[in-house]
Amino acid sequence: MKNIYPVFFTKTDTVILVEVPDLEILTEGKDMVNAVEMARDAIELKCVSMEDDGMEIPLPSEISSLDVNSGTFVEDGTTVISLVDIDSGEYRRKIDTKAVRKNVTIPSWLNYEAEHAGINISRVLQEALMNVLNVQRNF
Repeated sequence: MKNIYPVFFTKTDTVILVEVPDLEILTEGKDMVNAVEMARDAIELKCVSMEDDGMEIPLPSEISSLDVNSGTFVEDGTTVISLVDIDSGEYRRKIDTKAVRKNVTIPSWLNYEAEHAGINISRVLQEALMNVLNVQRNF
């Protein structure tokens, strides 16, 4: 899932406080670049977790419907609202690298040829699936 969520960024003397109101997320970053990274990571993690739990992921609010003075951290510094893009599919590929065993059936003669050629059937299957699905390894 790809989407763009509005995020409140509040600059304090020491950090940037982050709030994603649509997903009830609070986090922080040491500077604005880090704050955007932290927001993206938190949003993607929450969306992947919700997908895994079969929950409906809230749609992003229109940025024009949000009030900069209504954020959780409004009293702690100067707040701006910006948009942060996410891609839960890409995030899932980055974090979910565990191997899953699948049984496949191939003709005996093909297995014989692959073994004698020193071909790793699992690797060939992975590469073929990534090619067919038009996805790439992100690690």
